[in-house]
Amino acid sequence: MALEPFKASDALTMGVELELQLVNPADFDLSASASDLLHLLERGKFPGDVKPEMTESMIEISTGVHARHDELLAQLRRIRDALFTAGDRLNVALCGGGTHPFQRWFDQRIFSKPRFKELSALYGYLAKQFTIFGQHVHIGCASADEGLYLLHALNRYVPHFIALSASSPFFQGVDTLFDSARLNSVFAFPLSGRAPFLLKWSDFEHGYFAKMEKTGVVKSMKDFYWDIRPKPEYGTIELRVCDTPLTVERAAALAAYLQALCRMLLERNEAPPAEDDYLVYNYNRFQACRFGLDGVLVHPKSNESISLREDILATLRRLEPHAAALDSPAALDELQREVAYGGNHASLLRRRFAEEGGVQGMVDAAVGIFRKGITA
Repeated sequence: MALEPFKASDALTMGVELELQLVNPADFDLSASASDLLHLLERGKFPGDVKPEMTESMIEISTGVHARHDELLAQLRRIRDALFTAGDRLNVALCGGGTHPFQRWFDQRIFSKPRFKELSALYGYLAKQFTIFGQHVHIGCASADEGLYLLHALNRYVPHFIALSASSPFFQGVDTLFDSARLNSVFAFPLSGRAPFLLKWSDFEHGYFAKMEKTGVVKSMKDFYWDIRPKPEYGTIELRVCDTPLTVERAAALAAYLQALCRMLLERNEAPPAEDDYLVYNYNRFQACRFGLDGVLVHPKSNESISLREDILATLRRLEPHAAALDSPAALDELQREVAYGGNHASLLRRRFAEEGGVQGMVDAAVGIFRKGITA
């Protein structure tokens, strides 16, 4: 089956997908309620798209296509409110966070959908361990070649998004000492990691993808779990490294950050991406997963060691004119405050764990934060 043609879209438009936890409000464990919740939501008009995910304890919501941060945030808030209205009827709570802190993966049930059953048969226990929760951000590209350029130009900024979104410090009841433990589960899949270094869509389509398809290993782009992948049917690139934040406000801010960053990169004032940029890619990604904003990066061009926190702050300053052009300075201001004065959501969850005295109280707090959009 040939790869779908890359559908040109409006440059720098954006859309967000969020995988959300379904929680039992009595004991704050995950609740296998996706089928019931989806059935209830089908009865009315939903302000976005909602669909099942790998197991019955999670759903994925998607926004429409937006050019502005404020419009994206408004839709995410409508989606959140609709979900809580339905969840309250079923006595099911919802929250963000990249992992549920104490669920047992072997208790999860695979959602009854042919693709999920196929993946379960292929990946075994990894499929149930994939009860993890991420944010995906799509950015529209005017051409396929532009999409591949952005995909690789973003490689040095991937740790920014890992650290800013990190919200999965606990797994299987313990503090992992990682800010983003979720990504360790993603890395277990054989087709995860980085995309091949190709800058021409014709080389990707007729070379790499055709060869991979011939092996029988892949059938479509869905089979790749890359950190950033092209989505030809949408005309986008899709950033996939983010944990699901605790609030839709943070999710919208991360999308606006990516939009502004892509606008800057398309000016092509930076050195172009090169294969050697990836020599430090896995190390930098590990630093962001393990230490969050306190990580240390190696710059792929200069080989200089730099503070991840300071690199993000410097990038935010460089993006100010782009945020102004895109009407998103409020989003970048929120991220600047987090980096300079606060901390990411992994830090917040650790504080709530200490305050509440256990993982159940931490999940209770996460539910309240998601419902109200307040992290203080």
